[in-house]
Amino acid sequence: MPAEIISREFTGDEGELRAASERIVCGILELSVTHVVGVPDNATRIIYELLESDPSVQVVPVCREGEAWAVASGLWVGGKVPFVIIQNTGFLESGDALRGTALGMAVPLVALIDYRGFHTLSLPEVDAVDSVASFFEPTLRAWQLPYRFLEQGREAEALHAAARQAREIEQPVVVLMT
Repeated sequence: MPAEIISREFTGDEGELRAASERIVCGILELSVTHVVGVPDNATRIIYELLESDPSVQVVPVCREGEAWAVASGLWVGGKVPFVIIQNTGFLESGDALRGTALGMAVPLVALIDYRGFHTLSLPEVDAVDSVASFFEPTLRAWQLPYRFLEQGREAEALHAAARQAREIEQPVVVLMT
């Protein structure tokens, strides 16, 4: 696939994205989440739309992903149950905020991170278009952040397992959305 025709916009099946988003939202709500903090992108926009229409959870949009960690950590200190949703590009820019808040404060957060570029990792000609995917998992490992992938049809299970692990280790755990 030539690099010039690869789009940075969501190009998947809209029906599949909606169905997966609905399963993800059900999983989030089952965790008794009070606030979802983050920055929507093309792949997570339906999740945000569904959450905004649910009165049991407050969606807190932020300008930058680094703010998501700080706001979520503050909510946790205040007795709330926050959940972070961002994209991997924003995760890479938010490292110091993550270190200074959620990691430093031992906040048991679950973060759903859209793995932009995942499907292009095996396509060497795509490197010039978007290299974020090649840096993402090594960065998660360098920050010693546990992570797992969502599996189609088992989204809620991954979210529940991540929440259990976050509470056990008292730190954020990442769930990757491909």
